[in-house]
Amino acid sequence: MTNWPIGLSTGCFYMTNILDCLETIRASGFSMIEVVFSPAHLDYKNLTAVREAANKIDSLGMEAYSFHAPFASDIDISSPDAGCREYALDEILKAVEAAAVLGVHYFVIHPGPENADIPSREERLVRIENVVSVLNRVSMRCSEVGIRCVLENKLPHLLFGNSSDIVWILGALETNQVGACLDTGHAFLSGELYNLVYKLTPYLRMLHVHDNRGHSDEHCPPGEGRIDWGAFLRELIQIHFHGAFILEIAGGKEPEQIMASARKGRSFLREHARRLTLEMSAPVPHR
Repeated sequence: MTNWPIGLSTGCFYMTNILDCLETIRASGFSMIEVVFSPAHLDYKNLTAVREAANKIDSLGMEAYSFHAPFASDIDISSPDAGCREYALDEILKAVEAAAVLGVHYFVIHPGPENADIPSREERLVRIENVVSVLNRVSMRCSEVGIRCVLENKLPHLLFGNSSDIVWILGALETNQVGACLDTGHAFLSGELYNLVYKLTPYLRMLHVHDNRGHSDEHCPPGEGRIDWGAFLRELIQIHFHGAFILEIAGGKEPEQIMASARKGRSFLREHARRLTLEMSAPVPHR
């Protein structure tokens, strides 16, 4: 299968109210989106604003495929401090309610804090067990509202940014209802993109798709960095991946430039998929 659906994260417009960018996204042919949080973009705590966004998405014939949970230094589900963990859990559960209003399929969450300070081995063990405990509660609420929780692999310099960490967390959870969202840019920076496809095979439900040159998290359109997309897509075929690609394109530019980058990335992926389809359907020559 190579006809993977390709959507767009609204994170490229994180400084713009979501109501003011949906028509721009739809006009570029993207009907599937991942909705992200940002005070200027969409406040997940304001359910009135979330309902307004959901109505606009529906009126434009679009689909909110996924919702990205909030992440910040003070949203730390691994914290040894019980009060800090409860605060983080409360914020994430509020985001789950917003995701339910939007009617998404997947709730994407980072398995740990946005923290580059790697603690001692003893504290690290405590923290990763805390992550599992909190995620058990988050996944339960997601199941109650009909959403699938998925964990995203993080940047390699952050706590729990190692691929073995996300695999351990997934295996330690009480439920098998939690999946994985593979972020291509993060995995490439860790040097594990191609291996991670296989490590996450039992859990892989969706992709965050972007490129980089191997030095920083640039969020370039596919084809503008150093990822070997032909090899990557072949691996997805080999594991029979059937999920969606969500493009995560860098913002900070004029809307026309952002959407031009998004369309370019989508065309690049579709052309590679088309070539793979032709290769797979070509008759094997007789010897």
